[in-house]
Amino acid sequence: MKIINILLVASFMIGSCEKERTNPQTPVNQGAQGDASWSIPRHQIYDGGPGKDGIPALTLPTFVSTEAASYLSDDDLVIGVKYGNTVKAYPHPILDWHEIINDDLENKAVSINYCPLTGTGIGWERTLNGAVTTFGVSGLLYNSNLILYDRSTDSHWSQMLLESVNGSLKGEKAETVAVVETSWQTWKTLYPNTQVVSVQTGFSRNYFQYPYGDYRTNHQNIIFPISQNDQRLPAKERVHGIILDGKAKAYRFHDFADSDVVVLEDDFNGTALEDDFNGTAMVLAGSQKHNFIVSFERTLPDGTLLSFTTVQEGETLQEKALLADNEGNHWDLFGHAIDGPRSGQKLTPTTSFIGYWFAWGAFYPGLDLYKAE
Repeated sequence: MKIINILLVASFMIGSCEKERTNPQTPVNQGAQGDASWSIPRHQIYDGGPGKDGIPALTLPTFVSTEAASYLSDDDLVIGVKYGNTVKAYPHPILDWHEIINDDLENKAVSINYCPLTGTGIGWERTLNGAVTTFGVSGLLYNSNLILYDRSTDSHWSQMLLESVNGSLKGEKAETVAVVETSWQTWKTLYPNTQVVSVQTGFSRNYFQYPYGDYRTNHQNIIFPISQNDQRLPAKERVHGIILDGKAKAYRFHDFADSDVVVLEDDFNGTALEDDFNGTAMVLAGSQKHNFIVSFERTLPDGTLLSFTTVQEGETLQEKALLADNEGNHWDLFGHAIDGPRSGQKLTPTTSFIGYWFAWGAFYPGLDLYKAE
């Protein structure tokens, strides 16, 4: 019955993309303006359709090699993780159907969660109060965004708020894990030995077909109601958002020029920019052509403030480096120093992820939008 339900919902979603939705789902508790058991307005929580676990999360899936991941196209997006000696890719074509993958990275239990409706992919630790748990899909949405639940306490978690919004863990913050969202072409170029989630998931799904029609490109189609509608950018434009002390700032892909970007066998370059947000000095590196943006704090734990540029074409390094600093260090896509006097150290990643503009505007009304000087 659950398989039938999710296929019906997917069919409905595909159909609803053909015209603007005029009959939104009923709120979970219609008309209720307040509910002390929730930290978000309960009348703005919507039933997404399939029900709890109607979209089945994966736990400890099977992985295959780059060569065996023939179901992926070069322009498919993946959520990439590099932890210790482990490098893994969690592709959107799998996450579109499952939304959550509970996995292990060496000694760290993680949850890779993705909301197709808001285009947001985030990594969380899944150890809560000292005990390892798994996360599932609650079937509920807030501002069109995924609400997860943990199976140890049945508490609900808002993905984009990064916190529990209902249950015994209400108010607890998620511990994020650094991930990079990029194209399959870029990821396999950087990490040719990556492991990739297999289509042998134990579920009957068409991983070769996106289940939501033209939703990703139809800016008029936001299926579920949102609390704020910021129209400064097209609704489905993907932006890199940084969250700091409850405030957010967004960066567009076209802020990262491609004229000097190269992906060669031994060199990987992007465009870097330095910015200050909410009192924090940051460096961002990205490429519109190669479809990634990452961001880090510029101040090291010892108080040193670094200045950054991108690695210049032609430099020979032991690994593919992205950033160079004023001390002669070279840093990779995850902020690891792979060469120089600080080799082995790590930059502090910002709390950030990529998502559709409309979602950022709904969760963080009036958020800053970076503009190059």
